[in-house]
Formats: sequence, C-alpha cells, structure tokens
Amino acid sequence: MTGAAGFIGANLIKEIFHRYDHPVVVGIDNINDYYDPHLKEVRLKELSSYEEFIFIKGNIADKELIESVFKRYEPQIVVNMAAQAGVRYSITNPDAYIESNIIGFYNILEACRHSYDYYEGGVQHLVFASSSSVYGSNKKLPYSTEDKADNPVSLYGATKKSNELMAHAYSKLYDIPSTGLRFFTVYGPAGRPDMAYFDFTNKLAKGKKIQVFNYGNCKRDFTYIDDIVEGVARVMQKAPERSVGEDGLPVPPYALYNIGNNAPENLNEFVSILQEELVRAGILPADYDFDSHKEPVPMQPGDVTVTFADTSALERDFGFKPSTPLRKGLRAFVEWYKAYYFEK
Repeated sequence: MTGAAGFIGANLIKEIFHRYDHPVVVGIDNINDYYDPHLKEVRLKELSSYEEFIFIKGNIADKELIESVFKRYEPQIVVNMAAQAGVRYSITNPDAYIESNIIGFYNILEACRHSYDYYEGGVQHLVFASSSSVYGSNKKLPYSTEDKADNPVSLYGATKKSNELMAHAYSKLYDIPSTGLRFFTVYGPAGRPDMAYFDFTNKLAKGKKIQVFNYGNCKRDFTYIDDIVEGVARVMQKAPERSVGEDGLPVPPYALYNIGNNAPENLNEFVSILQEELVRAGILPADYDFDSHKEPVPMQPGDVTVTFADTSALERDFGFKPSTPLRKGLRAFVEWYKAYYFEK
C-alpha cells in the first residue's frame, strides 16, 4: 500500500485488517509536508496497533527502494494510493506532480512487471488511484468511464490520465491485472486539510473569511470515505481476468471504475449544511454571522463547474454504490474535528 499514511490509504488498511484474518500489509509513505504531517503521524499511530502492519518511510520515486520492497516482501496485491493531490497546487508546484504521479507510478509499474521474475506468481492485482479530474472539460453528464477523457484542465488531471494510460500499456505488454479507480471529492473525519470542507471549517472556526468559488455555482459529487474504502476493498478482491486475443498476445486484463456518490451537491448547499453542523456541534455559536464570513469569488484556474459520477459499472460488477448522504458525512467530520482540535 503506497500512500499508507494518507487519508484513503490509512482507512483502507484499517478495513483490510478488519475484513481479513492476519493479512500482512506493507505500507510506504514519505510523510511529506503538503499538509500537516501530524495528521499522517496520527493515522500511522493507529495502524501501528496491527502486528502484521509493516511501515517503510520512503518515496515511491526512489526506484531502488521500490525494487527492494518488492523483492523482500513479495506482494500479491499492490494498491497505489500515493500521489501528489490537489488541482490548485499543481499550478504552483508542478515538479511534485511529475515526481510522484509520473516517476513514482512508473516505478510501481516496473516493480509489478519484474515481480514475475522475482517470486512465484508475482503481482496478482494492481489497484491504483485515479481521479475525477481526468474528465476535465467534458460536458456530458454523468461522467462515464466509457467517455473519452482527453481534455484535462489541470496538470494534476493530466498526470492521473497518464497513470491510466501507463497502466493500460503495462497491462497489455506484461499481462498485469490492473484496475484504476476514479475518485470523486473524497471527504470525512481526519481527511485532507486542503479540501474545501476542512479548509472552510478551519477558517470559520478562526473567524476568517471563506472564498466560495464561481460564486457558489459549482456542483461536486462528494463521496464519503467509508464508501470509498468499501468500493476499493471490493475491487481489490476481483482482478480483471487474463486472456489471450486472436493475435496470440494478452488482452489487457485492465478495468476502470468511477467511485462517486452519483449525486452532485451545489456548493452553496454544501456550505449551508456545513455551517449548520458546526453550530450543532458547538464549534460555532448559533448567532454566528456567516454572511459576513463568505466571499463569493470567480472560478479558479484548473477547476470545473460540475463533477458527477456514473457508477453503473461499479454497481454491475461489484454490487455496490456509494450512498452516504452529505449531511451524515459532514456531521461525522465535524464531530471528529471537535474532538481532535477542541477536546484534547
């Protein structure tokens, strides 16, 4: 599991230990400071209670490290959650995206390729994180994995689309069963502080203004972390089948799925629900003047107006569809936030 100290990675590891008897999970993470490393350390501390969890601090862009990990631990399932995330950050810090999302992912693919030489059976399934950002300026809604996604509007989206293409090529050339997952606006307790729900909460709690992009006229398919984890856990268990085509070469054992809530929420409605939950939890007073703390601003470079996941393929193949209502998910986040920041 790369990105083991990350939001999705750490929650997925906990689910693996909950779901299976004595799995051995090797986690890699470089604990960078893109956001507060303390949150990552808290997640790792929780994971350290599992005896079969092995943590390695390192960068997936370090090819020798990745090779050594594969040779030593001989993973059967590889889950790549490590990535430099964030649309706006990719505009100001593009190097980080090339290092982690392109070079790092290439190293994972190469290690999977050579795993069949390293040990018996090799990698049986590579699962990797993609993003709804690959859809870029697509107009057709909801977004379907059957649609072309050739017009990314951010470097982040472009690197994620590159991951899908690279994985498909390796799947074809080396018969590596691979599944890519396009995540849609993942949120929840102990999530990423750069995400709107967390950032807005931080600012409102400190009496600062929040910027509401595109004057609130955006829609996002907010997907609760538990739904993401359930989806990934199911996908991990079912690798695309290997087969041979008429040319005698492998038919790529490759699949691609959206994991989203299939229910876009208006940004203004999202802000209203978050405000209500912050008041309910006592983080903000009932008479808090929200209007004076909201600043409507234009759309930012790299953003899109709507994200909307077509999850029919996920439902068809795995019998699962994310369904956590936004209010329920935000309430869980706000309760965690209160306990983490105010009740220590």
